[in-house]
Amino acid sequence: MRTLSPRVLVVLAIGVLAVSTAAIIIREIAAPALSIAAWRLIFASLPALGLLPLRGRRELQHVGRNGTGWAILSGTCLALHFIAWIASLQMTSVASSVVFVTISPLFVAGIDALRGEPPSRLMLLAIAVCIAGGTLIGSADFARGARSLQGDLLAIAGAFFVAIYFAIGRRLRASLSLTTYTGVVYPVAALLTLGAALGARRPMLGFDATTYGLLVLLALVPQVIGHSSLNWALGYLSAPFVAIAVLGEPVISTVLAALVLNERPGALQAFGAVVLLAGVWIALRAEQRATHLADVHSGVAAAGSLPITGYTEEAMPHVRRVDER
Repeated sequence: MRTLSPRVLVVLAIGVLAVSTAAIIIREIAAPALSIAAWRLIFASLPALGLLPLRGRRELQHVGRNGTGWAILSGTCLALHFIAWIASLQMTSVASSVVFVTISPLFVAGIDALRGEPPSRLMLLAIAVCIAGGTLIGSADFARGARSLQGDLLAIAGAFFVAIYFAIGRRLRASLSLTTYTGVVYPVAALLTLGAALGARRPMLGFDATTYGLLVLLALVPQVIGHSSLNWALGYLSAPFVAIAVLGEPVISTVLAALVLNERPGALQAFGAVVLLAGVWIALRAEQRATHLADVHSGVAAAGSLPITGYTEEAMPHVRRVDER
């Protein structure tokens, strides 16, 4: 197993800090959710498209139509994630939205169950704890009205789509450089969100200078710096390790919301958030354990000592070896 490089950990920390600013910036932008999502991805696509020619043609030819198709699907999921999550931030509190959007590991477990891999006891415990935490947050938001609960549900939808986005990214980053991957994914997501905004007749022009400045900041810090750093880290670190690090986002975002927006969570909401994040942490531990067992069995099988079935890459797409580049 490779040792953790300080350089990789620094980039990961920068990525987590950068994405943690997104909720605060979004709340300060006076524009519809679809317009915000579209402009965020349009601005983020400009440097991604500029860097695509570096390796893009050769690498896309290497992965073929199948790999390119997966990249397009990843961009579609990224677009749906932002559409749902940004709308959530306009309907519920920052604390509730950023906590619910971190439950993506539970959706990974659900996808595995549909593929014939029942969740472990530890994962079932994680699901129960997350449901308990979500219920506490939901009961606190219920007092705020139906709009807050709708925002919570949109954040959960955002978690579902980002789970697929990161799952595909883990697979493709083994064959594609960061510049090629983002050079395809970001523009695809930008086109889809722009189409959704125009189709819903949301304004894309006519905002004041402050709004445009915040939109550029949203694209530059959380997207270009934040998401690109996390995608780059996935080329060197295990996916569960990165996911655990991203659990710092709700904490940092909630602190920033209290300082900048004067938005402080209530006692019940804060307790529910702690419970839910504990459940997500348990889920990630369960995934780490499954990854370790898969690597152990794969190693034995490679040595010819034991024929292994059920731990192939196709059966466990969320498993990624730590030493994989």
